[in-house]
Amino acid sequence: MRVLESSEVNLKTSHGLSSKMYLEVVEQIKNMIEDDGLHPGDKIPSERELSERLQVGRSSVREALRALELVGLIETKRGEGTFIKNFQEHKLVEILGGFFLQEKEIQDKLTEAKYWLEINCLMLAVKDAPESKLDELMEWVKKTTFDDFSFFQKIAAIHNNRLMERIWIVVGSYEKSVSANVNVPAKEPYLLLLECVKKRNDMKVLQTYMNDLRNLSNG
Repeated sequence: MRVLESSEVNLKTSHGLSSKMYLEVVEQIKNMIEDDGLHPGDKIPSERELSERLQVGRSSVREALRALELVGLIETKRGEGTFIKNFQEHKLVEILGGFFLQEKEIQDKLTEAKYWLEINCLMLAVKDAPESKLDELMEWVKKTTFDDFSFFQKIAAIHNNRLMERIWIVVGSYEKSVSANVNVPAKEPYLLLLECVKKRNDMKVLQTYMNDLRNLSNG
């Protein structure tokens, strides 16, 4: 088994126009926290209050807060509200935000990075995912209405490489926030992919991912 280079994944992608708005909201929330002099442990305004203050839709605020919580900058306590964790020290959103807000071709690279991470998560699953976990995931696919993000979130968590899992979650979440694709996928390609993983056939996994799931063949 080998880890793939990103250049080996030939991608053709397109994005909706929501990416700039989403990242602007992330940046606005960051600036608001800094301007208000808030510190770790301080409570931030509610989703409704942020929507009114920033003059943006609540759905945009919700996605921005979800991303900030995912990377550990804020935390939500049930019945209490949302609080700052290590906002001043954590540079990940600032780095990613500055990167994604550049030219549109950079947004295409975001999906390329996500696909590259997904492939390598699958390769790691071939190597060391427990058979019982793969069986559980197959049953979940058969019985659950899911989206692509949820499936690969489980793939990223099924092996023992926690660093790869955390990187995929960050990149996958950002890609999801800017993608216009909200369709419920057909189950067959995912089940076929899992069958190949169970057989520990890394080349068949790659072929199935590229051709059956992502339609990335060069033909």
